[in-house]
Amino acid sequence: MSSDEQQVDPYPSLTVARERESENIEPLQLGKRLKEIRMAHGLTLEEASKRTGLARSTLSKIENEQISPTFQAMQKLATGLQIDIPQLFAPPKQLVATGRRDITRQGEGKPHPTTTYEHELLATQLRNKKMMPFKSRVRARHFDDYSDWIRHDGEEFLLVLSGTITFFSEFYEPVRLSEGDSVYYDATMGHMLVSVSDEDALILWVTAS
Repeated sequence: MSSDEQQVDPYPSLTVARERESENIEPLQLGKRLKEIRMAHGLTLEEASKRTGLARSTLSKIENEQISPTFQAMQKLATGLQIDIPQLFAPPKQLVATGRRDITRQGEGKPHPTTTYEHELLATQLRNKKMMPFKSRVRARHFDDYSDWIRHDGEEFLLVLSGTITFFSEFYEPVRLSEGDSVYYDATMGHMLVSVSDEDALILWVTAS
């Protein structure tokens, strides 16, 4: 391995494990969904008819899967029931709390020094995270401190905690960011940053798959 390859910063090129869950695809039951929405609003068929402008018998047939509504009828249903058309096809996903939590005290993150950064990995006890947070002290001072652009899968958020950096990216002009400034970007685009303040800048990075 050449010296240039050894200097390539392996961070924040992180592999974030993806949690894959198999989903059973159920047949669309528009009538059942319509009835659920009507009942959630506490409406009788007669009241729903007045709100939507559709005949009571038509609503009943739709709910019993005897007829399929036209697009115009779905527009009337959405307007009358004060919902978006997509809500007729699928209920909002229910959030299920998994109870996962990981606290990292000040200075207790996992250190990961490199030639250009001094990383402190956060929330290291959680596996299969969809986000990878870490604090970094930016030691690089010049563009030439990097042998190549940093690129990796996913998207990334960067917040400057202290100091000032210049953020370089492959398709944009360099931009200076100071304390409190942030940037969100596609991490497959080449990027790198250098400290330009007297002290090394400290940043918070969050990488998401």
